[in-house]
Amino acid sequence: MKQFFILYFGIFFLVHYAVSQTCGTIGQSPLTAFPVCGTNTFNQATVPICENGQVPSPNCTSNDYTDKNPFYYKFTCYVSGTLHFTINPNTNSDDYDWSLYDVTGQPISSIYTNAALTIASNWSGTGGNTGMDNTGNNQYVCGGIGKPRWTRPTNLVAGRNYILMISHFTNSQSGYSLSFGGGTAVITDPNNPAILNARASCDGRSIIVTLAKKMLCNSLATNASDFFINTTSPALLTASGTGCSSNFDTDQVTITLSTALTAGTYILGAKNGSDGNTMLDYCNKQIPTSDKVSFTYTPAIPTPIDSIAVPTCATNAVTVLFTSKQIKCSSVAPDGSDFAITGTYPASITSATIPNCTNGLTSGIVLQLNQPLYTKGTFTITLKVGTDGTTIEDECNLLSPPGSSKSFSVKDTVNANFSTISLLGCVRDTILAFNPVANEVNNWQWYSNDTAINQNTPTPQIIYTQFGTKNIKLIASNGFCKDTVTQVVNLDNFIKANFTNFEDNCPNDAVRFTGTSTGLRLTYLWRLGDGASATDTSTNHTYPISLNDLTYNVTYTITNNLGCTSSITKPVNILKMCGEYVPSIFTPNGDGINDTFGPLYAVKLTTLVFKVYNRWGQVVYQTSNWRQPWNGLYKGVPSPMGTYVWSMQYVNRDTGMPHNAKGTVVLAK
Repeated sequence: MKQFFILYFGIFFLVHYAVSQTCGTIGQSPLTAFPVCGTNTFNQATVPICENGQVPSPNCTSNDYTDKNPFYYKFTCYVSGTLHFTINPNTNSDDYDWSLYDVTGQPISSIYTNAALTIASNWSGTGGNTGMDNTGNNQYVCGGIGKPRWTRPTNLVAGRNYILMISHFTNSQSGYSLSFGGGTAVITDPNNPAILNARASCDGRSIIVTLAKKMLCNSLATNASDFFINTTSPALLTASGTGCSSNFDTDQVTITLSTALTAGTYILGAKNGSDGNTMLDYCNKQIPTSDKVSFTYTPAIPTPIDSIAVPTCATNAVTVLFTSKQIKCSSVAPDGSDFAITGTYPASITSATIPNCTNGLTSGIVLQLNQPLYTKGTFTITLKVGTDGTTIEDECNLLSPPGSSKSFSVKDTVNANFSTISLLGCVRDTILAFNPVANEVNNWQWYSNDTAINQNTPTPQIIYTQFGTKNIKLIASNGFCKDTVTQVVNLDNFIKANFTNFEDNCPNDAVRFTGTSTGLRLTYLWRLGDGASATDTSTNHTYPISLNDLTYNVTYTITNNLGCTSSITKPVNILKMCGEYVPSIFTPNGDGINDTFGPLYAVKLTTLVFKVYNRWGQVVYQTSNWRQPWNGLYKGVPSPMGTYVWSMQYVNRDTGMPHNAKGTVVLAK
């Protein structure tokens, strides 16, 4: 049951209303739900008082919700989009609640046990209009006075089936109207009504008409005047819809005749009946009066095997079809002994199953084989007397004759295994793939990294301009069987030169150049900028001492076994001197002499933190780069003359040892 709370002297009381009467009116259970036309307004004048059971409500702390005094509506989504609908109580103060379920592929009764089927709901305890539109903010609204009466629109998916439950929580039988509109989803069936086919009963005294879609039971004229037959005798007496005693709609009508049909071909069609129309669908579209079908009646004769369903590759089961008349499920021997199989190579039937038995009848029997049919061959299924002492029996109580048979063929299974040869190059690589042609394979679908290659051949050439790991897939088929194989090919001839070094270096130091190239089977060549060269992966080099700072361009070239090369050039600076010298005076007056202040030639100072403080202890300058000295400005304003304190923390890059230093400097003009 739904629960709500009433605020009274600061205390919440839980109020329950128990209903003991089970719902028996058509439409008040999920199995008998109203079919919905999205363009119609549904008016329910009264709501019988009843209850089926609890329904889960996601995101609500209480599970005490029931479909109290409900009506159910069913529909299919034909175009994906948002759903909008409005429930308008005839008595505005009445409290109506609702819940929307996606029941695709699920038993409809699962709405009482499977909370995952609920895709939106509103259990607000406030009376008035409710439903789903853009004014709603939540997907689920739980019970309680003052809770929002509108839920945000839900997205429906084309092809899925839905159930809408409307619950009348107020203890009255005053009804409501339900209308759909404003959303982008299409829930109105676009298919037109039609007669799909007709067939006579075994004794020829009735005609079973199958309709192309569900039609409203109450639109069927029970005197059969919605139909005609192209003969004056026998006459059409009555018409009844299958399942109409417990549902609103049907897709099968049985017409009784005044006398039995004689052998022959007949035409049955639709016409306006005594009720002024033919049968109507949910949106009141009727079967066209021009709609007609022909059928042939032959007095009952035993039913042979009509056909064999097209088998699948390497099948271990065969489906025998009976389309002229259905077979009694109870007459089929479970051990499959009603049938025998012969063919190109030995196979036997181990069991028989019925995947779809309706009203005790079936149109198909699945025969399980003792082994899959891997190899090409032709086989025959023959009816025989089973271990139960008879052959199978059809819906007209006639035994099918032994010896009735049908044949089918299968092809060989295929193998998509393939080999590859890699033709590697400097700019592009070519993969030659080979699939041995066998077992009538005539179609090859090749893929590279999930991208289709338009080469229907067993020997494609696949070209790559970017190297690395490639996934190559083949789907091979002979039109009956197919196989899929994926291989990983590593094109490992990608090369790229790179190296690391300290850009700034001290005079007479051995500069370390460390190769960090990508590639396999490489040779190396260093051109060190001063005429020297080296051929190792990495190398050290000492440059000549100079009175000036010098820059050399170092080029590193790698070559693989295919003769492919890659080069990179980087500068290396050899300074005329190195040290940790910090001047004691500087004059930032713009004359080009001592205009800046900081550590000089601090090449080997890593993780440097250099700060300058004024006499009040404020940091007026800070840097981590010795090439960016202080220009004497603080916040864009020249600092006053005087003495300043500096501090310096760093790590020596040769020793790895940390250091701290401090001192003073005089700023003069």
